[in-house]
Amino acid sequence: MGAYLCPPAVVHGEHVVRTDQIVAEVRHRHPHAPWASRIDGIAASTGIAGRGWMLPLAAAAAPGRGPGLRTPAAGPAREALAHDGFTDAEVDRAIAALEAIPAPQTVQERTAPAWAAVQAYGERAAREALRGAGLDAGDVDSVITSNSTTPALPGLDLALLNRLPLRRDVLLLPATQWACIAGTRSLALAADLVAADPDRVVLVVISEALSTTYQPADDTLESLIVRLLFADTAVAVVITGRPRAESTLRLDAVWHHTLPGTTDLHRLDTRDDGTHFVMDRRGPRAVQETVAGMWQWLRERHQDDARPWHPDLLLAHPGGTRVLEYMEETMPDGWPTGLLAYSRDSYTTGNRGGAAVLDILRRAYDAGQKAGSRTVLYAAAPGLTATAVEGEWL
Repeated sequence: MGAYLCPPAVVHGEHVVRTDQIVAEVRHRHPHAPWASRIDGIAASTGIAGRGWMLPLAAAAAPGRGPGLRTPAAGPAREALAHDGFTDAEVDRAIAALEAIPAPQTVQERTAPAWAAVQAYGERAAREALRGAGLDAGDVDSVITSNSTTPALPGLDLALLNRLPLRRDVLLLPATQWACIAGTRSLALAADLVAADPDRVVLVVISEALSTTYQPADDTLESLIVRLLFADTAVAVVITGRPRAESTLRLDAVWHHTLPGTTDLHRLDTRDDGTHFVMDRRGPRAVQETVAGMWQWLRERHQDDARPWHPDLLLAHPGGTRVLEYMEETMPDGWPTGLLAYSRDSYTTGNRGGAAVLDILRRAYDAGQKAGSRTVLYAAAPGLTATAVEGEWL
């Protein structure tokens, strides 16, 4: 396969949002929710004390700039009050009171500042990755981008072309719907690109403002969990077809797996007040099915090895700690413990979606790895689809 990774760059959200701040905001807004008495236990069970966002909590929790009673609804409300015998003066006062109630933020109000941040963070990550690879923007031949939570056209790929700036003949490959799988699948695509042309330089940039799914008005238990889980992060990495002095990891093999009929388990819904992340409780079991498929792929890939094979590192983003526990319980016999340590460390500061695997990889790199250490990177995403990449530290 022969694809070589330089050190990934990671730019965390600069606004630290503590879990106790989210708990206080939710408790104030939904004091009578069915799960209100359990909120402290639910928050503690995530294991996340704080996470970085590109924008502050106040921006996500703020009301919209428009009135609570939108103009089209004022007419029917006025008619209903008049029909019930209220005087004109009483109707006027009632309508004025309704209009004074703050409305939820609109899609535009939530998305516009987040999209600006996604571009800025993506640029920072790209520049850091290029600097770490000893390259300039003009050396890049292909750019793979992903950002699933702030849809825009033109997208992040064009933003980077103008901001860095990249050459006019660079191949732009946006993949806005990869979501949590963006890290591993972008590496797989980059490996294909450099296999076709070993002199090609590929830049991967993933920038996710997952905090845009923070919906203050939602009072479901699933919405509470979403509020507590997500972090904002931009990551970038350079992949080449030939080893460089800065190369740290060689990719040797790729595995893909998709489960039909699972598109309803995790999804983004766009509504009047923005993007909502919807989770089904059946989701972790579906993710576990892809994990079982990965174990089988690795067994078959190494069945003829002279000695029993196992990775020295397993850098995984399966979406949550429940599946990490499942992975530890179902690992093939003889595999050492602690393979998921860097994955667990990343989760303590939030679920980073598509940026997670490269954040986990950076943590492993910063800790220092021995040349020859065998590594598997894995991620699963809404769909339900998964990609794993096997490689070796240089």
